[in-house]
Amino acid sequence: MQQFLSLILVFWGLSVPAIANDFDKGVTAYSNSDYIAAIQFWTPLAEQGNNLAQYNLGVVYEHGEGVPQDSKTAVKWYTLAAEQGDATAQFSLGLIYRNGKGIPQNYETAVKWYTFAAEQGYTKAQYNLGLMYYNGEGVPTDFVYAHMWADISASKGSRLAIKLLKLLIKKMHSTQIAEARVLTRKCIAKNYRDC
Repeated sequence: MQQFLSLILVFWGLSVPAIANDFDKGVTAYSNSDYIAAIQFWTPLAEQGNNLAQYNLGVVYEHGEGVPQDSKTAVKWYTLAAEQGDATAQFSLGLIYRNGKGIPQNYETAVKWYTFAAEQGYTKAQYNLGLMYYNGEGVPTDFVYAHMWADISASKGSRLAIKLLKLLIKKMHSTQIAEARVLTRKCIAKNYRDC
């Protein structure tokens, strides 16, 4: 049994640098606009479950870099990375579903993915979630929750969130603003979970 474990550790020790090396080679190729080479490095890694490679393949398919633009394939790769907790992939899915870019627009699904990313502290997702509450897209129009998410995003420097807060303050009653500020403090204290 110990010999078997030693073989696993040796294999693992050899494979991790190889995976990182291939991933880095893909990054270098992508940086040099050699998208086909980047795809060749990332695809096997993505198929093995590497969330960074999955996300990067989502990007190249979404933008048609080295491959024909294909939103459905981008969603496939983003979803695989997002399901592993990749906040950037979750945010990207939120954008695609909100805008209906190459797939049917689905505000509810956009809210779902924005929420996952927002709960991980992803500032742009927090702003977009506030905007969805403001507009009533995929959720009921709710200025209190719009204010809460915009306030959280604004506290991290989002200029768009600051603009949204200014719009909200003009439309909200002082008791609603106070309620939103309490929710903001609670949400931050819970590290953005279950807000």
